[in-house]
Amino acid sequence: MHVPDGFINVPVSAAAGVVAAGAVAVSLKGARRELDERTAPLAGLVAAFIFAVQMLNFPVAAGTSGHLLGGALAAILVGPFTGVLCVSVVLLMQGVLFADGGLTALGVNISDMAIVTTVVAYLVFRGLVKVLPRKRRSITVASFVAALLSVPAAAVAFTVIYALGGTTDVSLGKVATAMVGVHVLIGIGEAAITALTVGAVIAVRPDLVYGARGLTRPLKLRVGGELVDAPAASAAPEPAPAAARSARPVWIAGIVASLVLAGFVSFYAATSPDGLEKVAHDKGIDKKAEEHAAADSPLADYGVKDIADARLSGGLAGVIGVGVTVVAGSTIFWALRRRRTNDTSPAAVPESVTSEKA
Repeated sequence: MHVPDGFINVPVSAAAGVVAAGAVAVSLKGARRELDERTAPLAGLVAAFIFAVQMLNFPVAAGTSGHLLGGALAAILVGPFTGVLCVSVVLLMQGVLFADGGLTALGVNISDMAIVTTVVAYLVFRGLVKVLPRKRRSITVASFVAALLSVPAAAVAFTVIYALGGTTDVSLGKVATAMVGVHVLIGIGEAAITALTVGAVIAVRPDLVYGARGLTRPLKLRVGGELVDAPAASAAPEPAPAAARSARPVWIAGIVASLVLAGFVSFYAATSPDGLEKVAHDKGIDKKAEEHAAADSPLADYGVKDIADARLSGGLAGVIGVGVTVVAGSTIFWALRRRRTNDTSPAAVPESVTSEKA
């Protein structure tokens, strides 16, 4: 789904860049409300995990592969605004360091892969959570469906962008049919990865999953015909507050998993072209594709330059990518978290407000 340079003309690419910049600005503001003691430590990890899993192309049809987009996963784990930022960080790292996704098409890719997938997935997820039983399994089911629908939604969005600014004269109907058809299959893989990951985190730390907050309700007892909150069992030890429980074990497990996936498992990923590459080649969309501006990058094409061993080159590039992404993402998210803390500190409250409260 990474759109290269030359697929979309300059005016539409520029317009998509404006849309992407506006969405990122809105997300920066919205993420300040989402990032707290639970989500802030994990947001950078989520970005790094998405980077790692995107290296694992899986076969979906004859001669075609797919990979995780990650919008649904990020939105459910850390929130929709933070999710847009997570995927945007991944796309920026991939475009600048690994020559994956055109630089002039960065706005197109953020609009399609970060914004559309996250918004569609989170809307579907929230709608399902409202009607499904309030159980952990419902979160997993909602995650699966939301991720499944987010991928063909991104394919439709690309088709619309291509209709507005495609640089080749190809039948729009053929492009739409091919894109949606193959990405429905890719969506199944996306749904499975998303549901398994969300389910794994819920199993050990449900309080860390943004989409699962408020899942449990206090036990009710009927007294005199009315429902009242049941008293807490005095014999049961009181659990530590969610904010006081360290997320370090989850963070360590996540970063280790990301490094293993990117540094080792990625060598065994499918080598067939992904959905967009296959459609572009078959339908002729790639006739005016341009060489990537970062084609000479030491990490271009997910390999370390001058290292002849393919396994070592690809694994080292994956490890570097995970490290750079987690550092870049964590820096951004911690800065937003600190700004939220400063904005809500007593010193940031106007004197007139504090005097009125007094």
